[in-house]
Amino acid sequence: MTNRIAVVGIGEGGLAGMKLAARALVENAKVLVGGARQLAMIPENAAQRIEWTTLEETVAAIEAHADHDLVVLASGDPMWFGLGATLAKRFGPERLFVVPTPGAFSLASARLGWPLQDAVCLTVHGRPLEALALHLAPGQKILALGHDEFTPLKIGDLLRRHGYKSSRMTVLSHLGGPKERVVSGIQPGLGLDVIAIDCAADPDARILPRTPGLPDEAFEHDGQLTKREVRAATLAALAPLPGQVLWDVGAGAGSIAIEFLRACPSAQAVAFERNAERSARIARNALALGVPSLEIASGEAPEILTGRTERPDTIFVGGGISAPGLLETAWAALKPGGRLVANAATLEGEASLFAWQGKQGGNLLRLSVDRLESVGSFKVWKPAIPVTQYCGVKSG
Repeated sequence: MTNRIAVVGIGEGGLAGMKLAARALVENAKVLVGGARQLAMIPENAAQRIEWTTLEETVAAIEAHADHDLVVLASGDPMWFGLGATLAKRFGPERLFVVPTPGAFSLASARLGWPLQDAVCLTVHGRPLEALALHLAPGQKILALGHDEFTPLKIGDLLRRHGYKSSRMTVLSHLGGPKERVVSGIQPGLGLDVIAIDCAADPDARILPRTPGLPDEAFEHDGQLTKREVRAATLAALAPLPGQVLWDVGAGAGSIAIEFLRACPSAQAVAFERNAERSARIARNALALGVPSLEIASGEAPEILTGRTERPDTIFVGGGISAPGLLETAWAALKPGGRLVANAATLEGEASLFAWQGKQGGNLLRLSVDRLESVGSFKVWKPAIPVTQYCGVKSG
């Protein structure tokens, strides 16, 4: 049987801070793998030491020495934004034997007196800082692993831009070790930081919920925008679920893909848009609304869809419904059990959806919204252009 790979969490306290069983694994290892900082915490012994370089090189070295009492050192809890999660994907969870030690989030919550289950825990280490904006809400507590000593200052600027400069921020560094530091306020860190944010909205803050149907003015757009009420109904039809992949075809301002990711941050989304100016606008909207992971693909549909390797779980077609072959190409790309949702505001688009529904089945409905407006001294209802919506699920 192939030996299991021991992944041992190590904190700022080094060997002294480990449980006895974890310490025994490290002290008896024939091969130790870790970053320079983790390896420096272990007194010199007879074990061969492999310093972490690139992912591919280090994984190859782990595989080559896996049968030689190998121990991989990882910071804190290896399965919490840590190295263990990466190795589990590469080797399979059954190959790992993971021994955690209290991680940065646990130690930070202990120092602050915050119930950990009530805090949002995330990392901006090597990841876009803008993802933090998704979680800003009055009263929300956030713990974020920093990237470098400037991360606290960058977070402070992000809070100011989003109307949360009144938030209380604490920078916690080298937790659990002799260099531990806990400092309140926005100031440079030490590079090994947890940034704690107790969110408080300014009086003029734009507070945005995670539920579908953000105000239209939350998006930068040129008129090509699925309006709020129709957007909420469209997201309900798309039914976002964790880990799913969405294609938003004819994305316009990107509002459908952006709200899909806001509803399920672990999902993935691709916004297809042929207009370069709109593509740039989608990118700005994604950053402003906290979903920098949105992929933007520029090109003409349906041709651009055929070059993709992934198979989406859901597809939304918001433009070009009547383009020859668009619905057929989208349907063919869907996974079995996948969902296609399409909106049409023109008679030509509606005719295409009627024909498609007659061929593939599914449901059609019409969405109509009236808005109250003033005409002189009187109030009237002004109807918006009705939208015909198709929703179909692809059978196995």
